[in-house]
Amino acid sequence: MQPRRIRALARALRRSPLLIAFALGSLLVGLTPWLGVASTGPRPAPAPGAPGQQAARQSPHHGVAPANAMEPTAPVLDRTGWTATASDEETSGENGRAANVLDGNAATIWHSKWTGTPAPLPHTITLDMHRTAVVSALVYQPRTGGANGRVGEYSISVSADGQNWGGPVATGTLADDASAKTLGFAPQGARFVRLTASTEAGNRGPWTSAAELNLLGDPGTPAATVDLPRTGWTATASDEETTGENGRAANVLDGDSATIWHSRWSGTPAPLPHSITVDMHRTAAVSALVYQPRNDGPNGRAGAYTVTTSTDGTTFGAPVAAGTWRDDDTVKTATFTRTENARYVRLTVTGEAGNRGPWTSAAEIRLSGPADPAAHGSWDRITGFPLVPVATAVLPGDKLLAWSAYAVDRFGGSNGYTQTAILDLKTGKVTQRRIDNTGHDMFCPGIAMLADGRVLVTGGSNAEKASIYDPAADTWSATTSMNIARGYQAMTLLSTGEAFVLGGSWSGAAGDKAGEVWSPDTRTWRRLPGVPASPALTADPAGAYRADNHMWLHATSGGKVLQLGPSKQMNWITTGGNGSITPAGPRADSQDAMTGNAVAYDIGKLLTLGGSPAYEKTPATRRAYTVSIDGGSGQVQAARTGDMGYARAFGNSVVLPDGKVAVFGGQAYPVPFSDATSVLTPELWDPATGSFTPLASMAVPRNYHSVANLLPDGRIFSGGGGLCGDCATNHADGAVFTPPYLLNADGSPKPRPVITGGVPPRAAAGASLTVAAEGQVASFVLMRAAAATHSTDNDQRRVPLVSTAAGNGTYTVSVQADKGVVLPGTYMLFALDAQGVPSTAKFITVS
Repeated sequence: MQPRRIRALARALRRSPLLIAFALGSLLVGLTPWLGVASTGPRPAPAPGAPGQQAARQSPHHGVAPANAMEPTAPVLDRTGWTATASDEETSGENGRAANVLDGNAATIWHSKWTGTPAPLPHTITLDMHRTAVVSALVYQPRTGGANGRVGEYSISVSADGQNWGGPVATGTLADDASAKTLGFAPQGARFVRLTASTEAGNRGPWTSAAELNLLGDPGTPAATVDLPRTGWTATASDEETTGENGRAANVLDGDSATIWHSRWSGTPAPLPHSITVDMHRTAAVSALVYQPRNDGPNGRAGAYTVTTSTDGTTFGAPVAAGTWRDDDTVKTATFTRTENARYVRLTVTGEAGNRGPWTSAAEIRLSGPADPAAHGSWDRITGFPLVPVATAVLPGDKLLAWSAYAVDRFGGSNGYTQTAILDLKTGKVTQRRIDNTGHDMFCPGIAMLADGRVLVTGGSNAEKASIYDPAADTWSATTSMNIARGYQAMTLLSTGEAFVLGGSWSGAAGDKAGEVWSPDTRTWRRLPGVPASPALTADPAGAYRADNHMWLHATSGGKVLQLGPSKQMNWITTGGNGSITPAGPRADSQDAMTGNAVAYDIGKLLTLGGSPAYEKTPATRRAYTVSIDGGSGQVQAARTGDMGYARAFGNSVVLPDGKVAVFGGQAYPVPFSDATSVLTPELWDPATGSFTPLASMAVPRNYHSVANLLPDGRIFSGGGGLCGDCATNHADGAVFTPPYLLNADGSPKPRPVITGGVPPRAAAGASLTVAAEGQVASFVLMRAAAATHSTDNDQRRVPLVSTAAGNGTYTVSVQADKGVVLPGTYMLFALDAQGVPSTAKFITVS
């Protein structure tokens, strides 16, 4: 009965966001027997995993969304005392007043003025909370009685005083349906939140309507912050356990989640509240506190809490954060309503999350402060998509192609069509289209960027199908189906211009998913019986259908491919004739690293990052490795480089024009569709030092089904995650990250080189170009236009070029003749100054 109750509540949540708060309470009441029985001892055995799970019309191979995926990451804010005003409202033809969005009745609506002369778009509605709170999303419920007035293109702005609004914190385009939409943005303190509708979703008229509006509070993802270094910090507590265990306060700063601070429980337990105070021994700007619960059991998890700060350790001001954390083992963040300059930060816990006893515990505590743009980069506003961008490809003309499955928010079956969208990077507008003509549901596909710039998409839900997108014509067409039905397969273009595919046991009949090759000349597939998938399998305990997923492939000269992961055994693959696969040695001391990834950051040099020994429910690794290919001998050498600051699976990595590699998102403990154990701090790897440094934190978790892509202006798109139907972990949005190499300390843009001419639309491998450029130009680099899905992007490739100054602002730029180095296809040509600051790129197809 319990799973049925969860599914019913999920459907209700989809119909009305007003039911969220009630549903959360019902879920917690219904799940109480499973959340951990109250115990007289402070350290019971770990509670079993949540048994309530919801299937979102999914393949039985795919697993199900965990119960906590049904709960919003952020709390629904209490609307008591709120008011709403609008740019205009209908009061003659109907009761369409703005106040109706706050009355709890989905049958009453706000409607823009339509009698007489209708008020033109755009229309705005503003919520005044009459108090300042941390806000992270607006939940928009369209009217239920008809389609007219559904919001299409939108923007969201926030204000502290109702007068000064600044730029939008979110923009996007909504799907034309009646489902509730959660429109997220970077968490921040505000009193007023304004929704602006600039189009009607179905273009039915100049109208806007809404049944209900809600706001979500602090999701534990502070905006534009970085972890503060804990060197020299100390911690003291109101009380601590030193007799029955080592439960000292200092344990929250030791970097070991297995050691904990625990309130005193031996003898007569110390009563609630309990407090722990961090002394940074220096004054710093602090924006958030990060709390990691113990990982060996539920007792002592912090529930109700406040955070206060002090400069002297004696006088603590009013709380800068307060709330109640959920009773689970996920890392929690308390986002401050304002940044505080403080030396001391105190967490006071007034309630144990599960009411199991008068205890409090913590594994680790971290503090975050404002990011320095020149060191940590910055995030642009969140852009909403009319679908979850599960797969993406960068296109000429400053476009980003995205697609999900047969539906915008879920997958399952073999429906023969796919929901797609294109983001115009210049305008920020998103357009949606359903692709029916190829008969192909392109969820969980293989992707290869072809030599002529088209995008080849294979398999997935329609497991034998293959489709091609032509960005020049903006058209989709079918090509010959594969010989072997596949899903979760790996693909890469070859130096020959053919496309190679291997693995993909998520879809199709059971059996070895051997390699095959697609010819652009004949548009047919050729089997490679000499390339079985078995040598490249991981030892996933779930079996073969997980063991050959998402392989890391790097094409080299002569039609060869290095398979360098996620299996710990690397392999060389040849694709001529019947093909062959031979061992290339182990990836140093790495274990299998499924759901990690690999990035080609230089010629014959790759970086592998993260992953876990199994697809899900095994701890991820912090490890990273370099893999180098000797172009002459073909020898492969792998070595461990610096560790990431965070363990990650389901993360995404992007190589930058300067050769550094940025990694985004992921989970410390991978669970599909869950936002638990999310890593919100991106990191940047420097090949010169082999070390990682933190970047500005993300506002939205990016885990399973998320993507990241290098953009032609040198920035990075990061988005997606979810696709689990009626769940709270669907992230139908994305944001653009500006790396630190583009920014001054005050956030202003650095001067950058400008390519002014001499870049033809096409060039042959080995060509010499005369490129005109302005500014301080030190070098040129080709970055291959890439496509990403499921943490894998085999199309990424950075190729430094040899260049010489030719006078008068021109440069002779030589393209390598080896097509195993400059793989055929569309590239972005960047000019860089001596500090690695890149120009905006010019597209060029090399073949």
